[in-house]
Amino acid sequence: FEKWNVVQCTKCSMVYLHNTATYVDLEIDYSWDKTYFKEANLREKKRGILKRIAKAVRIINYRLKQSDRDRYLKILGPGKILDIGCGDVVRWKSPFIPFGIEIAKNLSKSADIKMKKLGGKCLQGPGAKKIWDFNKNQFDSIMMHSYLEHEVEIISILDGSYRCLRPDGKIFIRVPNFNSLNRKVSKNKWPGLRYPDHVNYFTVNTLKSLAEKTNFKFQLINSHKIWLDDNIQAVLTKQN
Repeated sequence: FEKWNVVQCTKCSMVYLHNTATYVDLEIDYSWDKTYFKEANLREKKRGILKRIAKAVRIINYRLKQSDRDRYLKILGPGKILDIGCGDVVRWKSPFIPFGIEIAKNLSKSADIKMKKLGGKCLQGPGAKKIWDFNKNQFDSIMMHSYLEHEVEIISILDGSYRCLRPDGKIFIRVPNFNSLNRKVSKNKWPGLRYPDHVNYFTVNTLKSLAEKTNFKFQLINSHKIWLDDNIQAVLTKQN
């Protein structure tokens, strides 16, 4: 990890990767379809026996819960949903109409074929740039699941999302939690540290500050277990 320089802003306390890769690098050399299996193997090696047991328990717990579609339908409501950084997995079916943005060319092409059959489409390119290709007030909801930690131009993606989100629309965000107990204990072995495509390392405070800076209201979804949770889950709505 000596090649990558993680720093913290003295003014806002944001932790981020100082020497970020370019969008071209992320599109070609570090695209998710090329790095996924290598990354998955590295993460598995970082897990000790206790973490592996915890992972198994989480998987069982997820299977016992309601489906992802039902969960997000309850949080976001039906309608046109934009999944930013969607890969080639289309999680959204009726009453959702799925749209997407994906930087990896192969994944984007696959997602576009699937989404067009369901009434939507997927654009290929960086999220912060392609978000501006959609119409104003086009979407009922926006999904940023494991995406915002990858985005260099955070203000641009949030400003663009504000523009194309309906006045009563919602954004769901899930990002690694830099303040989690696991990160503090694991240190450099924390699975949330991934270079060079994880460029932002959020805490609840830095994510909330960023949301409010771009005229969104911030609601933390997993506040009851946030100090134990490796991820932050939040919903953003437009300020009145």
